[in-house]
Amino acid sequence: MKLPFTKRTPVLDKKDVNVLLVCMGNICRSPMAHGVLAKLLQDELLHDLVAVDSAGTHAYHVGEPPDSRAQLTAQRRGVDLSTLRARRVDVSDFEHFDYVLAMDRDNFDILMSLCPDEHVGKVRLFMEFAPDWREHEVPDPYYGGPAGFERVFDMVEAAARGLLEDIRRRHGL
Repeated sequence: MKLPFTKRTPVLDKKDVNVLLVCMGNICRSPMAHGVLAKLLQDELLHDLVAVDSAGTHAYHVGEPPDSRAQLTAQRRGVDLSTLRARRVDVSDFEHFDYVLAMDRDNFDILMSLCPDEHVGKVRLFMEFAPDWREHEVPDPYYGGPAGFERVFDMVEAAARGLLEDIRRRHGL
């Protein structure tokens, strides 16, 4: 079933590589991954070449900042999420982004149901970039305690490092 989405102007200027990280509400997993990847890009002086954004497949929290527990976990690890605001995935994202990465299989399936045929190769699970981890999905820490957010941060950090390696290899950066 195709969900109705409205057309919007992409929030990013087109760069050499554009990455979209996606979870359900865009307040826990995908903003944590967004912040981690953005910091890695800044540290590696690639932020002018690679753009990162995050979104949710559902509109539960549109316009809201990341969950306070996600922000606190990230802040303790040197990553600032305070400027991020939740948004919903838009069909135009599939054209704009080179990587559309889902945190789990449910969100992957939703993305695939929305994705135009010519862009399906862009949609992947984020944890594919962390081959040393057994988990293939980043669990939603929303209903858990602080340990769940710490674990998610570790997972997205590993996947972000692997993604950066993939970007360097595939795009010659």
